[in-house]
Formats: sequence, C-alpha cells, structure tokens
Amino acid sequence: MPVNLGLTFLLGGMLGWIAVKLLKPKSELEGLIIATCLTGNLGGLMLIIVPAICREDSSPFGDHKICSSVGLSYASFSMALGNIYIWTYTYQLVRSSALKCKAIVQVPNKDLAANVKTHLLLEGQVQQHVTPSTISTQEDTDNQAVIVSEASTSKIEKGNVPFWGNVTVVLLPLLEQLLTPPTLSVIVGFFFGAVPWLKNLIIGDNAPLRVIQDSIKLLGDGTVPCLTLLLGGNLTKGLRKASLKPIMIVAVICVRYVFLPLIGIGIVNVAGNLGFLPSDPLYRYVLLIQFAVPPAMNIGIMTQLFDVAQEECSVLFLWTYLVASLSLTIWSAIFMWILS
Repeated sequence: MPVNLGLTFLLGGMLGWIAVKLLKPKSELEGLIIATCLTGNLGGLMLIIVPAICREDSSPFGDHKICSSVGLSYASFSMALGNIYIWTYTYQLVRSSALKCKAIVQVPNKDLAANVKTHLLLEGQVQQHVTPSTISTQEDTDNQAVIVSEASTSKIEKGNVPFWGNVTVVLLPLLEQLLTPPTLSVIVGFFFGAVPWLKNLIIGDNAPLRVIQDSIKLLGDGTVPCLTLLLGGNLTKGLRKASLKPIMIVAVICVRYVFLPLIGIGIVNVAGNLGFLPSDPLYRYVLLIQFAVPPAMNIGIMTQLFDVAQEECSVLFLWTYLVASLSLTIWSAIFMWILS
C-alpha cells in the first residue's frame, strides 16, 4: 500500500505537470493544479466508501461483518499513509509555489516604486540635476554589482562542499516536514495502533485513558465544519474571479477521474499477476479506489495557510466534488466487476 500510494502521487504529479506546461496558467495556480492532480482524499471518503461497499449484497468481498472490520482497517491505514504523503510532499509543493509566486510579485513592485519616485522628482523639479548619462552609469554600476554578487554566490554554492554538507541540506527540509503536527500525530498513531498494550490504554470501553480518544475524536469532528465554512467563504469570492479558466478545471477532472483510474487498473493487475499482492479482493479494491478519489481537502488548508489561490482552490473543489459523485459510482462498479 505505501508503494501504491507513492505511485498515485508520482503519476498524478507527472500528469499535473504536463497539464501545467500545456495550459500555462498563472504562476500562483501552478502549484494548486499539480497538488490537486496528485493528492487524493484518502481520509473521510475512504472510511465511508469501503464500509458502504462491504454492506452491499452483491459485493464480492464475502461476509458483511468481516468485510466491514477488515475494510475499515485498510481504509484507516490508507488514510494514515496518505496524511504522511500529503503533509510532506504536497505541503512542500504548495509552500514552494507560494514562495515563488510572492517573489515574482515583489520584484515588479520595487521597480514600479522606483519609477514612480523618479517621475515625482522630475515633476517637482528638484535642484539635483540628473542627466541620462548619470542614470545609465548608475544603472550599469548597479547591474554589475548584482552580477558580481550572483557570480560569487554561485561559486560558493558550486564550490567544494563536503559530502555531509550536501546531505544535511537535503535532509533538513525533509526533517522539518516530518516534524509538523499532522505528521507527528500520524507517527504516534501508528505506534499506538501497532503495539497492543498501548492500544489497550486508549482504545476500548474499558481503557483507562479512554478520555484521550474521546477528546481527539471531538476535536477531529469539529474540523470538518470549520473546513467547510472556510471553503464556502472562499467560494463566494472565487466564483467572481476569471483567473481559473474552465479548461484548467476540465484538465484536473480528466487527470483524477479518467487517466489515474485507468493507470491504477493496469498497475494493480500487473502487481497481482507478478505475485506482489494477496488474493484478497477487498485489499485490491482499496488499492484501486485510491486512484479514483477526488482531491484532498487539506489542500484548501495549505492555500489558506500560505495565502495563495484560496478562491481558485474552492472553485476547483466545487467542480471536482460535483463530478466525484458520478465518477466514484461508475469506477466502484467497474472495480467490483473486475474483482468479482
């Protein structure tokens, strides 16, 4: 399952990158489009879809009670792994895109401020006589200084850096992402779920620390309406904006609901034929449905956190989740037909 989830992120990111190169959206939308293409909703939807399929009389997954309990464990494990991918890879993608966008916006503002200041000085007829030759000389001097500083910086970066220095540069950002609260909570949850005596301390009617589970569940249930209100508030502004073209929405829908499910069928079938998967049809169904879920709602939190493309994200979620109601039904029927 970790490999399968990694492939959904990898292949979705590649398809999203191709869509960005073909459509050429604004710089603030590039990270959003790629993130929605590669990041699926592996949380609430998986916990709803899998048990619901197990309750169907025509499902090929055997006894309803066993199927529901096993399917719930598969869905929970999928959600935990998905959160690790989301809050490391997707978080870094949205963050880098936001920083790049803000850097592009700030540079023209400085030039505009300088031009306005020069224009006001000339209109006010300040006593300082500034000739075109002195302006060009100063600009040449500034440009040379910038070029020299950039060259020296590149030489330092390309110099003889120790091997452990390069390793530190690569591992430190990854370590920072792994220490974020969502990722830490998933790691702690893995330990408590995998170790029986730790699980018995918190989970169960007779658990001595059952209050911890009840408190966490109460806080988790409260995040759902908060996220809905957040997306709804951004949606009222996003519907009036024209920066997100319809072709971009169609591209994301095609990637998530056409190309990725077809690729997922091929990957799961090849892995099963090579003997990498157990014969359990429910496990294969969970692997297949991971390719067909809509974009993750956590992307909306990230765009709000970094103040980039919040309204466009809400509009994109509106259309993708409208289509998901039909797409998930069709693909679930196809997956069950393949596995039966």
